[in-house]
Amino acid sequence: MFKRLRSGSRKNATYTAFREVGRVIRTVQLLRYLSDAPLRRRVTAATNKVEAFNGFSQWLGFGNRGVIADNDPVEQEKAMKFNALLTNTVVFHNALDMAEIVRQLLEEGWEIDPEDLAHISPYLTEHINRFGEYSIHELGIQPEAYDPKLDVDFTPLRDEGPTAAGFSRAA
Repeated sequence: MFKRLRSGSRKNATYTAFREVGRVIRTVQLLRYLSDAPLRRRVTAATNKVEAFNGFSQWLGFGNRGVIADNDPVEQEKAMKFNALLTNTVVFHNALDMAEIVRQLLEEGWEIDPEDLAHISPYLTEHINRFGEYSIHELGIQPEAYDPKLDVDFTPLRDEGPTAAGFSRAA
């Protein structure tokens, strides 16, 4: 049977039968989706979560606008896995921070509604500095004082024009 299906012949009766069954299933699912408002809300919520995750992941993998420039499949897979690892790590960290805040609020006597918690997203970016924070004061290196004054007299340039500075036109 698989051999017949793999042949890809549209004249094959088994292929035609499975194609029609697939169309019927798709039509039934579409009609169910259109007639069932709670199902549409669940599908929309799930789609929004996936899109939010993808946007968050793309924001974290900011280098080269998410384009993997390497043609090597191994390197492409590495880049995707590193981005997924980074994304999951930040989501986990955000979830831990959010749980700690909820615990603190409960200890302070706040009432936390589980419905409200269901609307909180771990895809937060405001607290993330993607480019790092660099400090050299811990190394004890003091930069030299900046002196904006140059000991150069620019008045000849103002008086005689650009040729006085040695920028002559080629003859």
